[in-house]
Parts: sequence; C-alpha cells; structure tokens
Amino acid sequence: MTERLYYNDPDLREFDATVRSVADRGDRVVVTLDRTAFYPTSGGQPFDTGTLGPFRVVDVLDENGGTIEHLLEGGVKSDSRQMVTIGQTVHCVIDWGRRFDHMQQHTGQHVLSAAFDKLFGVRTLSFHLGAAVSTIDLAREMTPVEIADAEDTANRIVWEDRPVAIRYATAEEAAALPLRKESGRGGTLRLIDVDGFDLSACGGTHVARTGAIGIIAVGSSERFKGGQRIEFLCGARALARFRSQRDAISSGVRLLSVLPEDLPASIERLQADAREQKRSLAALQGELAKYRADEIAASAETIGGGIRLVLRSVDADANGLKSLAMAIAGRPGHLAVLISTNTPTLVVVARSSDLHVPANQILASLTATFGGRGGGKAELAQGGGLDGDTHSILNRAREALVSLGYN
Repeated sequence: MTERLYYNDPDLREFDATVRSVADRGDRVVVTLDRTAFYPTSGGQPFDTGTLGPFRVVDVLDENGGTIEHLLEGGVKSDSRQMVTIGQTVHCVIDWGRRFDHMQQHTGQHVLSAAFDKLFGVRTLSFHLGAAVSTIDLAREMTPVEIADAEDTANRIVWEDRPVAIRYATAEEAAALPLRKESGRGGTLRLIDVDGFDLSACGGTHVARTGAIGIIAVGSSERFKGGQRIEFLCGARALARFRSQRDAISSGVRLLSVLPEDLPASIERLQADAREQKRSLAALQGELAKYRADEIAASAETIGGGIRLVLRSVDADANGLKSLAMAIAGRPGHLAVLISTNTPTLVVVARSSDLHVPANQILASLTATFGGRGGGKAELAQGGGLDGDTHSILNRAREALVSLGYN
C-alpha cells in the first residue's frame, strides 16, 4: 500500500519518498514509492504530473491493490531504468499549476452539484474533469432559469469563502450523516465538507476554502441520456474562456461596426443576406447554364441509338458543372459527361429522361480508373477527386459507353 499524502495535505507540492519497486511496462518505466503526493486518475479527476528525482512523471495509476504507480518519461531505454533503484530516496515535485487547476475544478463541481441538489433536488450522476472543460451529468433536464439559479447560488458559496475541510468516518458513521450522495464503499470514508453547504465522500484533491475556486461559470448545456449535461469552468479556466470570448466579440464588433449587444442581430442579418445571395446566384447560374448549354449541345456528336453525346471539360465548380449538365440533359436524346478543368477533377454525368444510359455506371467506371469517389442515380451522377488528364478521363467515358453497347 502506498501512503497517500494528498489525502490530508492536497497543498503539498514537494516531498521525499523511498523507491519500493522499479519495473518495465511496455516502453515505460514504472516506479512505486512508500508514499506519494501524486494523484492518480480516479473519480473523474485526471492524474498529476511533475518530477520524480530528475525524471518526468507522465502518468500515475492506481490499479494494483492500493499501490500507486508512477510512469516515467523516456522509457526502458532511458537513464531512468538504471538511475532509479529500490531503496533509493527521491525528491519529488508536483506540477502545481496542473494540480491547482484540478483542485479548483473539482471543488467547484462539489459546490455546483450541491446547488442543483439543494435548489431542485436534482442529483449529479457523473462528473468528468477534462483538459479544457469539465462536465456534470444531471438526472433530469434543467431550464435555462434553473441553471442560472444554481450558478448564482454556487458562486455565492464561492464568494463567501467558506472553509473546505477533510473529515473521516466509518461507513456506519457516514450513514447517519447528511451526505449528498450515499457511498457504496465500506471501511473508512474520506469526506469533503464545504462548510454548511455540502458533504460528500470523495478521494480527490480540493482547495482549502471556496474562495480559491474563484468563479464557477456554466459554459453550455445539452440534453444527455434523458437528463442534462452541464459544461462548466472554474477559476483560471473561466478567466481564459472570458478572454477568448471577449476577443472574439471585440473582433466581431470591429468588423461589423456595431455595439456588442447588437452583434447577434447583425449576424442574423448577414446570414439572411447570404442566403438570399445564394438563391440569386443559383438562379443566375441556372440562366447562364441554359445559354452555355445551347452552345455546348450544338457540338454534340451522335452515337449508337441516336444519342447526342457531349464530352467536354468546363471551367466550373461542382454546382456549375451540375447545372450545365442538367441543362444539356433537358434536351431530348442528350447525354452529357462534363469534367472540370481544375485538379483533382470533378465530373458530372447526366442523361435525358428519354434515354436509358446508366449515368452512375459511367461515373463508377471513371472513379475505378482514376480514383476519387462519387455516386448518384441512373439519370444523374457526380463525383470528384479523379486523378488524370482531361483527354484520358473523357476517353475512358467513351470506352465505358462502348462497353455498355453504345458506340
């Protein structure tokens, strides 16, 4: 068993310990100590990093009957395999920035979850502390007003700077205490007591007073498995998010020459204008395609069955090719195979409704020869990503028609 120093002193940043074992696991060296302040991944909270002697600790595991394992950077071929020996005393240093961030988020989660529970009787089903944001999953969906009320209450507890104490109790003693959530564990339980507000069994690291959380900000919420997933940020993470959003809003205000409160309405107007312009552009492209179709269709060659075949490379994007091919195919007896002049090559195959030539089979023959991907129906098929020169692609389209009996 490893003595867990963080249980009673989560603010401990440096400590000395004796090496108990050194082993190889895959390409890593794994070291166990008689005691440690490194927190292993557990209970939704990620592991600590730092240094063990001169070596970086890159992962911490609690998977071996209460013995905590420290994975060192460098692996079995590094000096750590030879320089860390059993019985050696090593000086260890916790990456305090990472640890304190986790303490802020984890304590903030206790306070926020307690707020939802006290105000609305809604339990937290699970908690995840991520690298950028943290989440709690609630037992039912919450309204925006309820979420804001819980956020306000949680921050009131933060700003009152209440003490956060570590207590211990047997399972029997804990059963008589007002725990927010019953613990299924036996033996001695470690309890985190947010003075007068929350009491929970937890093995994680927490700040000593709620004021150190700084602020609890709900970033977003979404329906999740019949309940609600709440994304939240505490302390420095909340400040970083504020700065990011401040800069984004400032840029938007500058670019659109509006006040911050007018930004949403301005974006909606821009979106509406863009949709209208897109519709107008599509209509104009359709009109242009009709005129270009007249010119291109005039050069069609007649093949077997009286089919009027158009094989042409055109300077157009995917929408332009499609509009033009459909305009040509709007004429009786016409089949169009149009490809783009740019590479990778785009292709559209379209046929008149009175023909039975399978456009999708012609496209499949082209992608099988020149790569790319696409699909469609017998009347219209389109694809892209073809790797070949114009002459070769159009020639292959003609060969595909011959193989289908049209020559």
